[in-house]
Amino acid sequence: MSDLLKKGFLLGIGAAASGKEKFEKMLHEMVKRGEVSPSQAKSMIQSWIQKGEHVDKDWNDFAKAKVQNHMKGLGFVSQEEYEMLEARVERLEQLLNRHS
Repeated sequence: MSDLLKKGFLLGIGAAASGKEKFEKMLHEMVKRGEVSPSQAKSMIQSWIQKGEHVDKDWNDFAKAKVQNHMKGLGFVSQEEYEMLEARVERLEQLLNRHS
C-alpha cells in the first residue's frame, strides 16, 4: 500500500472515530436535556451506523472497480477471464488428444 494511500486511510479512520464520539456525546446530552428519549437516541445511532456501512460499501465497490480498471489497463486478466481461458484450453487439449 502506498504511503499516501495508507495515510489517507488512517486519516479517514481517525475522522470516523472522532465523528462517532462527537455524535454519541451530542446524543447523550440531548437525552440528558430530555430532547430525545434513550430509545430515540439508540435508533439514531443505529441509523448513523447503517448509513456509514452503506457509504463504506459504496466506497469499497468504487475502489474495487478502479483497481480492476487499472489492472486491465496494465494487461492483467480477471479471475473470471482466466478461468474461461483455462476451460477453453482444456477443451482444445481434449479435442487434440482425441484426434492424436
